Parts: sequence; C-alpha cells; structure tokens
Amino acid sequence: MRAVLSASRSAASALGRGQPALGWTMAVLALSLSAWLCALVLMGGMDEGPGTPLHNLPVFLAGWVVMLTAMMLPSELNYIAAFAAVLRSRDRASAARPSVMTSFVAGYGIAWVAYGLGAYLLDLAIRAVSPEMIAWNRAGPSLAGSVLIIAGLFQVSSLKQVCLTGCRTPLSFFARYWREGNFGAVTMGFRHGLVCVGCCWALMAVMFAVGAMSLTWMAVVAGLIAGEKTLPWRRTATYGTALVLLALGVLVLAAPHAVPRLTVPGGPSAPGMSPMGS
Repeated sequence: MRAVLSASRSAASALGRGQPALGWTMAVLALSLSAWLCALVLMGGMDEGPGTPLHNLPVFLAGWVVMLTAMMLPSELNYIAAFAAVLRSRDRASAARPSVMTSFVAGYGIAWVAYGLGAYLLDLAIRAVSPEMIAWNRAGPSLAGSVLIIAGLFQVSSLKQVCLTGCRTPLSFFARYWREGNFGAVTMGFRHGLVCVGCCWALMAVMFAVGAMSLTWMAVVAGLIAGEKTLPWRRTATYGTALVLLALGVLVLAAPHAVPRLTVPGGPSAPGMSPMGS
C-alpha cells in the first residue's frame, strides 16, 4: 500500500506538470471518434423513437460496444491518464506494454457490457410478458417519461454522489485498489466500471427510453456524462442535469410532440421501419 501511495503521489505530480500520457489520450480520442463515425453510418436515419426494438443479441451487442466506445471513453480520459501515470511511476517497463492499458479498458468494458445484457434481457422480458408497456400508443409515453423522471431523481441521490466521487478521483481509486499485471489491470478496470455503471446507469437508461437508435440523444447523454465527470462545477453539473431530465420527463408525459428532437413513433418525423428494426 505504501508503494502504491508513493506512486500515486508521483503520478499526481506528473499529471500536475501536464504529463498525462498524451499518446494514450490521442489513441482514446481517435478510437472514440471512429466509433462516432461508425455510429453515424450504422444508425443514421434509423431512429424510430421510444420502444425501438433492440434487434437480435449479436447485433445489439455489436451496436452497444460501438455506443460505449463513442459515449463513455472520452469521459474516461482522466482515469486512463492517471492509470498510465501510476504505471509509469511504479514500473516503466509495464507502462511501455500496451497490453496493460488494454486490459484495464477491457475490464471497464466488461462491466458496461454486463449492464447492456441486463437491459437487453429486461426489454425482452417486458416485450414477452406485456408488449403494451412498450407500444407508444398504449403505455409508451408513461414509460418513457417515468424513466426520465427516475433518472433525474437519481441524479440527486446519495448513491449517485458516492459513485460520482469515485469517477472523479482516479488517484484515490488506484491507491486503494491497485493490482499488478494484466489480470490486476482487468480487475481494476472492472471494479471502476462497476462504479461508473452505478454513477451513469440512469443516464444510459434514458437512451432506451427515448430511442436506442437516436444519434441526437446519444450525443446529449454522452455530453451529460462527460460534463458531470469532468467539469469543475460538480454540483452545478449534477443538479443542472437533474432539472433537465425532470423537465423532459414531465414534457414527455404531458406533450411528447413538444420535446425537441424526440421521434414520436407514428408521427410525421418517424422514419419508416428498417429491416434491422423489424
């Protein structure tokens, strides 16, 4: 533990001097940009609004990984930079091995893939037991609006604040949970991923509520996640996001056609059903 604390102090000094593993930062940004371009190609014009079918499992998982890469990795730059700095402070040989950083990111991804599988199974169960809960002309607006309101209320919960603190303090996390080697990196990445899921699960649930294939809402949610994790005005970002979500939830319940950029199924802005969505 003493060695990790010493390495964390050295890493903090390196980060303070502006040495946040520029190579990895550029690689992550390039990967995220590629994922956004891929999403534009695969999802462009496919937004059918709330209740959009999630397709078969392999297609869903492929799209989910692309979405995670585009939406979540930019907000993880502080963790990736801190991890690289701690590695460099502890063992330059390990820091030079791309597999260690890849293992950390993979562990983080495993946690979010598990969340995606849970969401997929929940959607499957709801459609099997009570399809009218998903149908827009039945309980669709109530379900979508309720998810937005729940997400807004979760923003101000104590669990959210604890998880958000964990997301914003990478050096403290590594000082407490450091493990050596590739397996240790996967373990740390998975543990951090669970904290991140605890912080952002409700915001990601908004994607399912307003339309899983909506590029506009994908960008909005990604911006909210990045803002609350990285902006210095933590309370302002958190409570501001809560107010936006609550207002949108009430608007979806009362007048969904008035919600900006929301594709209302069957409405004039809804595209035709695509082969993937059938």
